[in-house]
Amino acid sequence: MASNSIKLPLILLLTIFITSKAELGQLKETNMTLYFQDWSGGPNSTVLQITGHQDGPLSFAKFGSVFVTDDPITEAFDKNSAEIARAQGIYVTSALDGKISHVLISVIFTNEDSKGSTLEIQGASPQFERVREVAVVGGTGKFRLARGYATFETIHFDLAVHYVVIQCNVTILHY
Repeated sequence: MASNSIKLPLILLLTIFITSKAELGQLKETNMTLYFQDWSGGPNSTVLQITGHQDGPLSFAKFGSVFVTDDPITEAFDKNSAEIARAQGIYVTSALDGKISHVLISVIFTNEDSKGSTLEIQGASPQFERVREVAVVGGTGKFRLARGYATFETIHFDLAVHYVVIQCNVTILHY
């Protein structure tokens, strides 16, 4: 009798997993290049320091500094090119020596093709390295169940106006 009472829930559980996988379709690989337009000062700042020393320039290398961001993401290097997404999230200078920041960023697509879809990026980013690699740990909509990696490379830096362009190359597997 106990044996039959265990089999039925197991059969139901297996049926749910088999049915769910069938609805996802084929696994796809997508590669894309995104350009984060980052303003860390002035009236149109897209990065704001919420903890740590806040008088004067942002203190990216000070342990414990926390920042929020809402950067426009464009399809090309030029800040006037079409916006395709927003990079919204937080990052924290998480190493005592200030060399590592931990990023938690949602890329929220706004363009017609992927509107409302997201990619979730997370990881330790050695912020003073030329190229930084972090994980893509999830996604929604067009990028459902995404997994993969992203690299960040600062390709333009204008200290006078607090403006940075970060090229983000993304490789993901998704359904």
